[in-house]
Amino acid sequence: MLDHSSFSSIWLIKKQPTNLQLWIDNTLSLRNKQTMHLVLPRTLHRTKSSAHLLRRLFSQKYLPTLTLFTKDPCPLCDEAKEVLEPYKHRYIFLQVDITLPENKVWWDRYKYEIPVFHLNGQFLMMHRVSTSLLEKRLAEVDEEQQ
Repeated sequence: MLDHSSFSSIWLIKKQPTNLQLWIDNTLSLRNKQTMHLVLPRTLHRTKSSAHLLRRLFSQKYLPTLTLFTKDPCPLCDEAKEVLEPYKHRYIFLQVDITLPENKVWWDRYKYEIPVFHLNGQFLMMHRVSTSLLEKRLAEVDEEQQ
């Protein structure tokens, strides 16, 4: 039977690195590479140019991660994403589909509560977006960086 590390090795063998990934591997320290591998997939689909991507990746400001726990269909989730649109430049957005088998823990916890939001892995809000709470917590994250 294969363990989790075997799956990671198999995936790494099959996936060919892109030129950008090779460049990142050659220029960044191990700590930064680990952060980049987490941020890069979520950032690539939202950038308009490679210059914009590089500026965003190498900026001194750390962007917090806002995680939305959702399922399909979820009209409240769609409404929440629209409310969050003006703030999207202040965080990295991640969606977790709680109906997937690998997210059973989140399904058990939030099946009747979606949408649920976490900021940097900590519970933030549920059901509706509170822009005042979001602004307050994002300001706290900004203060911690300074």
